[in-house]
Amino acid sequence: MLFAVRMDVSIPQDMHGPAKAELLAAEKEYSQDLQRKGEWRSIWRCVGEYANISIFDVSGNERLHEILWGLPLFPYMTMDITPLAVHPSDIALG
Repeated sequence: MLFAVRMDVSIPQDMHGPAKAELLAAEKEYSQDLQRKGEWRSIWRCVGEYANISIFDVSGNERLHEILWGLPLFPYMTMDITPLAVHPSDIALG
């Protein structure tokens, strides 16, 4: 199943130094591992915002839930999740 997920990040202003660096490094490692496995298909930065739009290709709702809750930055995020379906006008179908 394909999902588009918009993630808006709001790290507390008073978090800085090693704790913030470790958190961001863990997030990068986690997301890149899922990208290599093919479940996190793509990630796009939202220009001018601390946000991204990502495409996930997972077995279902439960797997997406598990992935999102596993994000090191999850406590500092708000998300908007949209299930996706193939569009009949997509030329890739032909």
